[in-house]
Amino acid sequence: MEKKQGFFSALRHEVVRGLSPSRSRTRSRSVSPARSSSPMTALSWGRKNFTGGGGGGAGYYVTQPELLIERSGSLRPVMEGPDPDEGGGGGGSVGDSKRLGSGLGNWVKGQLSRAPSVAATAAYRRNDLRLLLGVMGAPLAPIHVSSSDPLPHLSIKNTPIETSSAQYILQQYTAASGGQKLQSSIKNAYAMGKLKMITSELQTATRTVRNRNPSKAESGGFVLWQMNPDMWYVELSVGGNKVRAGCNGKLVWRHTPWLGSHTAKGPVRPLRRGLQGLDPRTTAAMFAEAKCIGEKNVNGEDCFILKLCTDPETLKARSEGPAEIIRHVLSGYFSQKTGLLVHIEDSHLTRIQSNGGDTVFWETTYNSSLDDYRQVEGIMIAHSGHSVVTLFRFGEVAMSHTRTKMEESWTIEEVAFNVPGLSLDCFIPPADLKTGSVTDSCEYGQEERGKSNNSVALSAAHRAKVAALEN
Repeated sequence: MEKKQGFFSALRHEVVRGLSPSRSRTRSRSVSPARSSSPMTALSWGRKNFTGGGGGGAGYYVTQPELLIERSGSLRPVMEGPDPDEGGGGGGSVGDSKRLGSGLGNWVKGQLSRAPSVAATAAYRRNDLRLLLGVMGAPLAPIHVSSSDPLPHLSIKNTPIETSSAQYILQQYTAASGGQKLQSSIKNAYAMGKLKMITSELQTATRTVRNRNPSKAESGGFVLWQMNPDMWYVELSVGGNKVRAGCNGKLVWRHTPWLGSHTAKGPVRPLRRGLQGLDPRTTAAMFAEAKCIGEKNVNGEDCFILKLCTDPETLKARSEGPAEIIRHVLSGYFSQKTGLLVHIEDSHLTRIQSNGGDTVFWETTYNSSLDDYRQVEGIMIAHSGHSVVTLFRFGEVAMSHTRTKMEESWTIEEVAFNVPGLSLDCFIPPADLKTGSVTDSCEYGQEERGKSNNSVALSAAHRAKVAALEN
C-alpha cells in the first residue's frame, strides 16, 4: 500500500512539474526559432531565375479551415514548412523531451482541455495564415483600366455635381503628382521595398486571440515592375513564403506555393499595390468614373472622398462556381491641402453556396494609409504606408462567425522610371500556368483523393473560398 501511495505521489509531482507556468516559460524561451537570412536576398529579377513551381501545398490543405483554436495566447505570421516550435507533435526541444514528466504534462493538459492535437492546430493556423498572405500579397484593383486612358474632360454643364467634383479633384491630384505631361513620358517603372506583416487578431464567436508581441512580425520585401500598356510583375517574400503575380496585358496570373500558378478570373486589372502611392497615372484612371460623396478627416487631414462601385458585368465575370462576388467598392481619400491620395479603402463581399449546405459570406476589407510623399524624377511617390486587412466570415449560424485581422507596414527603398532593357519578355507568364479556373489548380495528396464524397465537397468549398478571397 505504501508503494502504491509513493507511486501516485510521484506521478502527481511530475504532472505538477509539467503544468508549471514557470517551466512553460522556460521552455518557450529556449525554443524560439532562429531567423533566416534577409528575404531580400531571395528577390531576384530575371526569367531564367523564375520557376513556376515552388513547393506544392497538398499536405497543408484541411477541409475545415474555419476551425480556429487558441494556442499560447498569440498567433505568429506564417512560416514555410513545419514550425520549429511544433515539430514532433509535442512542442519543445529535444532536450525538453528527455525530461521526465514533460510529455506527460503536455498530454494531461491536452486531455483536460479536450483540444485537438498540436499538429492539427498548427495545420489549421498555417492554412489560415497562408490564405491571409495570398489575400494581402498581390490583390487586384476592382475594375479594368489602362494607364494610357485619358482623364475625362472637366465638364460642369449637364453633369451631376458628384461627377464634376470628382473630375476636378482628379485634375488637382494629377497636377500635384507631377503633371500629366511628365507622367505620360513614363514608359516603365521599377520599385523595391521592405515590409513587415503580422496577424494581429483572430476572433471567433466564443473567444478573441490577439498577438501580444507585435515586435515578432515577419519581415520581407517586394519588387514591382511595370510597363505600358498594362503590364506588371510583382514578387513578394515574407517569412519564407513567396507570392508572385504578373500581367502581360492580356491575362493576370498568380503563383503561390500552396496553389501553384493559375490565372485570375475576370478582366485584366491593375495591381492594388501600385495604387498605394506608386502609380499616380493608373490611380487617376481608376477613379475616372468615381463620384465625390463628401469629406472626411483622416489622421488629422481634411480629405475629399471619391467612391467607385464595380459594375455588375465585371462582378459576374469575376465570380466562379459556388463563389459569387456580390459587390466591390473602392474609396480614395484625397487631401484638400496637398491634393495627394493619403488613404485608400476597398472591400468586396463574396457569397459561397455549398451543395445542400448553408450559405457563407466572406467580406474582405483593405484600409491603407499612404505617407512620406517624395519626388522621384519629378513624380510624387509615397515612400511608406500601413495596411490593415480584415477577413470576416459570417452566415446563418452565428456561432460560425470569425474575424481575422492582418497588418502590413512597408517602406519604399528604391524607385526608377524608364529603366533601360526592360522588354516584353520580362512579363511572359510561367510555363506551367493553368488557364482553367483557380479551383482546378489545387494539388492534393494521395489520401485526399481517397476521401469520401462528403469530404470532396468540403474541399471544393474550401477551394471556392480561396478563389473568392483572391479575386
